[in-house]
Amino acid sequence: MNILITGGAGFIGTHTTRALVAQGHQVRILDSLDPQIHGADPKFSAELLQLAECRLGSVLSLSDCMQALDGIDAVYHMAARTGVGQSMYEIADYVSTNVLGTAVLLEALLKKKVELHRLVLSSSRAIYGEGLYNCSSHGVQHPEIRSVTAMNQGDFSMPCPHCQAPMQALPTTEDCPSAPLSVYARTKKEQEDYCDYFAKTYRLPVTTLRYFNVYGSGQSLKNPYTGVVSIFFSLLREGKALSMYESGLPIRDFVHVRDVVQANLLALNAGAANQKFNVGSGVPATIADIARTQAQAMKLEAQLEDRGEFRVGDIFACYADLERSRRDLGFKPQMDLLHGMQEFVAWASGEASENLYDKTVSELRAHGLFGQARRS
Repeated sequence: MNILITGGAGFIGTHTTRALVAQGHQVRILDSLDPQIHGADPKFSAELLQLAECRLGSVLSLSDCMQALDGIDAVYHMAARTGVGQSMYEIADYVSTNVLGTAVLLEALLKKKVELHRLVLSSSRAIYGEGLYNCSSHGVQHPEIRSVTAMNQGDFSMPCPHCQAPMQALPTTEDCPSAPLSVYARTKKEQEDYCDYFAKTYRLPVTTLRYFNVYGSGQSLKNPYTGVVSIFFSLLREGKALSMYESGLPIRDFVHVRDVVQANLLALNAGAANQKFNVGSGVPATIADIARTQAQAMKLEAQLEDRGEFRVGDIFACYADLERSRRDLGFKPQMDLLHGMQEFVAWASGEASENLYDKTVSELRAHGLFGQARRS
């Protein structure tokens, strides 16, 4: 097929391009080459220029989208601003790129009367807000945001909304109600809503993939808003201590980019369209687990510091229930955390990185989004 990937020069897009071309597809990339992701002098890599037709353009431009859709059979819509914290103060940019950009792409599909085999939407686990939990007295719960007052006192646990007892995190299913807790999360929910509307109204076959915490070779080592793996790598490389926000207790689901690509390829021909699938490892890992495993992959001893730091509005736990993805998509994650980190480290060790952790903390603090528990 002839396949368009919006945002295809990014981390996941590049890996997906390689895999699609290896399967015999023709790939066209539409990417604005955002300097925050691609550096001060952004350009398409020599590899991508050889693999795919690369077009510099924006999903915010109707003409760019319409031209990019010429002769296209399927679309992967990956173009988006990412970063939960940054979205809370660069609101207009996130809403514009993620929401308006999706609307423009859909309008272009409509105006060109493109009959797609499939639109694959890259969504996020962020739309769930907190994941699912179990209270020993009140059963399964989907709680709201935690109390800043409690976190200021060093209590980072997720209490039951009924009895205030600490709860245990459960795997989160696709049927979990959406409860976005950040601007980024809300934009991903709106992307899904627009695609759902378009699918029902114009019979567009859409498959939505809700990525959890994606990592691996090729991710930006200079964009501090893409997650802790890049941040930890830069700090470990410099021999610095790693600050464990919320005492390193928050639970996430880190999924290697190779497994994400597997899901992307499966989504192209998923049996039933208009379904939503979790794309994670299905294995919960604390932030401290991530730090220690990454240090192990680098053959270093991690220095973990607990400064009582926390991020206002951040979730405590969310990891993927993969029952639907395994059953209906055929998705089977292969990469465990240690081997995934070893793959990332082998690549990153030959790349330039930049420690911008303090910059992100300063920005979050300036906007009232970074706290520090009072210690006696």
